[in-house]
Amino acid sequence: MNVSSVTNVTVVIEYRDSLTKAVAKNVIVVVLSISLNYIHVGLIHTFRKHQIFYMNPRYILFFHLVVNDMIQMTLTVLLFIISYTLYKINVSVCSVLILLALFATENTPLNLACMAVECYIAICMPLRHVQICTVRRTLVLIGLIWITSMLSVLPDLFITLATEPLDFFSSRVFCLRETAFPNPHIIKKRDVTYVMYLVIVWLVIFYTYFRILFTAKAASKDAKKARNTIVLHGFQLLLCMATYAEPLLMTALLQWFPKTFLDSLFACYIIIHILPRAISPIIYGVRDKAFRKYLKTYLLCKVSTQ
Repeated sequence: MNVSSVTNVTVVIEYRDSLTKAVAKNVIVVVLSISLNYIHVGLIHTFRKHQIFYMNPRYILFFHLVVNDMIQMTLTVLLFIISYTLYKINVSVCSVLILLALFATENTPLNLACMAVECYIAICMPLRHVQICTVRRTLVLIGLIWITSMLSVLPDLFITLATEPLDFFSSRVFCLRETAFPNPHIIKKRDVTYVMYLVIVWLVIFYTYFRILFTAKAASKDAKKARNTIVLHGFQLLLCMATYAEPLLMTALLQWFPKTFLDSLFACYIIIHILPRAISPIIYGVRDKAFRKYLKTYLLCKVSTQ
């Protein structure tokens, strides 16, 4: 583990919030997560109840994104609460929670890139869209997203199993990626992987955006809407990809704001892990006419039955 990583982990573990501040932070996180998950459940229910969405690759990818967001947010909130209540937990339990959270976190930018490509094909190659974007290929693509994330994350576990003694897994630690998987080679691998993710995914986003932008100049209403959707995907992706810059950001925050480091970390947690999950409902729950129509019906039915 490099010096900056050791310093960051030490500060996070040793410095604690006051009781009032800790309660306030946990309440904010829990309220936000429950509110967003409630909206996500409404989106999932709307998808499941209407077969029209089952045959559309765009909505299948969106459904996967929403479910993945729910998993990611639930796990990160659970880890957040554990850090304040239990403080230290068994390494084996911590490793499982961290791995699952990492799978879901790394799935998000890949899913957004796939949605951008689907949008590009629909606008720029409309005659071939039906042949290229089939339900079967979409499901295979989702499988590849998970395989890619697993291939990126699982080496952390294998390296730790090979280098740490067995009693390490029965010890208790403050649950962070750096404490569950402490080998310094894992940090180097993570940095290389994150740079690759940043380059590849942003190339996809920029390419699809500018191709759709040129198509939109032909005054196609659908093309202009697709362009705006890609912009929102890009903003959502920017927030998600901030996860990859988080280690560098933590080091910078510690140097710039040493007295308010924990508060800065909390703000980063909200911006990086919570806020991106609020954008998916805006893109498809509000902007998409077809989905908005059925979602509105679902919400009105819920209100009338209460």
